[in-house]
Amino acid sequence: MSEERRVHLSKSAPDAYRALDGLARTVGTLAADAGIDDRLKEIVQIHASQLNGCAYCVRVHVGRAVAAGLDADTIAQVATWRESGVFSERERAALELAEAFTFIHEEGVPDAVYDHVGDVLTEAEYVALSWILVSINAFNRVTIAGRYPVPPRP
Repeated sequence: MSEERRVHLSKSAPDAYRALDGLARTVGTLAADAGIDDRLKEIVQIHASQLNGCAYCVRVHVGRAVAAGLDADTIAQVATWRESGVFSERERAALELAEAFTFIHEEGVPDAVYDHVGDVLTEAEYVALSWILVSINAFNRVTIAGRYPVPPRP
């Protein structure tokens, strides 16, 4: 298959894609109920998408992050969060969890990460962020497999 003829999974199996979208909506409600604000939700989705190399999802979630009130400097710092001082302890724990979920195939969620995140976040926040990360990692895979385009903006 050439790049131009990639199967577009969301169009080829719309019921499955709607189910994934439904999961994302359910996760959004779960997150709001757990006290996860849009700022934190978008920060972790940007980072997971960066780690996965999903330019399409990075663009989508940067747009949502701006709508949630994040400034350009904060968004630019997501990729270098460990060296940056712009994130709260709660955001740093969530970013660490994002890395563990994105690279879950390497060693699962390591005990040290689980324990650290558990010291910072409530169980409800951990559960909500975990589901956000399951969801965004699934969307990243659909989008990357389909090579969704990211053209320059006018």
